Amino acid sequence: MARPELLKHFSINLDLALEAHEAIRGQVQREIPGVAMEKLQKPHATVTIVTVLDAQGEQLMGKPPGKYITIEAPDIREGNRLVQAEIARVFADQLKSLLSLGPDATVLLVGLGNWKATPDALGPRVINSVLVTRHLFHYAPQELAGGMRPVCALAPGVLGITGIETAEIIRGVVDRVKPNAVICIDALAAGSAMRIGTTIQLADTGISPGSGLGHKRQGLNQETLGVPVIAIGIPTVCHAAVIAGEAIDKLLEQFQTSPTLYQIYKNLNPAMIQQIINEVLHPFAGNLVMTPKDIDDLISECARIVAGGLNLALHPGIPEQEAFSYLH
Repeated sequence: MARPELLKHFSINLDLALEAHEAIRGQVQREIPGVAMEKLQKPHATVTIVTVLDAQGEQLMGKPPGKYITIEAPDIREGNRLVQAEIARVFADQLKSLLSLGPDATVLLVGLGNWKATPDALGPRVINSVLVTRHLFHYAPQELAGGMRPVCALAPGVLGITGIETAEIIRGVVDRVKPNAVICIDALAAGSAMRIGTTIQLADTGISPGSGLGHKRQGLNQETLGVPVIAIGIPTVCHAAVIAGEAIDKLLEQFQTSPTLYQIYKNLNPAMIQQIINEVLHPFAGNLVMTPKDIDDLISECARIVAGGLNLALHPGIPEQEAFSYLH
């Protein structure tokens, strides 16, 4: 079954712009009009910058015009602190490329997600660890090191816990605090199991919380909040239909290597494969997502990298070797 058909049949949205680009690029077998891509090799990471340039690119990609930076770093899973520090530096450099702020600009960090559900707890975990300083500028300026910026943070929870739309809470805080920029951190849904906990996306287009799992929530962007919004996300779950489709694809690849099995392969049709996946996922109405067994440790490692990178990017006065010592 072709990947675009699988995604469309199960109404799976691709949170990662890189995956959306790969899916469309593989379908049309040519460069995508209105979209530019650049790839950079960094220590322990590959950085891919996908830029949606215009309305045509937006229509094809299904994402608003803007810059989407993807950091692919499989070594995140290794738990090596030195490697994680290198990845955090790469992350910080890419975040700074999206920000255009003066040294005294106030930044609001928002940790989206449900702290009671581990795969969705990335945002709150980052907020628990990142360095916040806005209150010190008001009450204890003598405690500040040079080169620190006013940073405040909150984890507003989810609609099911608070009974309030997340966007409503954030708009209220923005109206009161009046930050120069908002940075949202959220868990994403991957279009491939291999990207869980190994990929970081940054985007200057804001975010629609829960869109990867088909949840319709109010968007958080410059249009709704009135200030620039940077979105940071790491995939923590993957749709079961995607995993099943990948497994079938691997099996069919083996069929093609055998003359006997190749005849079976030729007689298969996408509708048959689709029906098989439908039957397997029927108890969950096709709406089943998977997460690794060690997701708690993985969330902690990812939160540490993001929080350390945020410290580096937002507080230029902190020496790189000390960025992680400020984590709560």
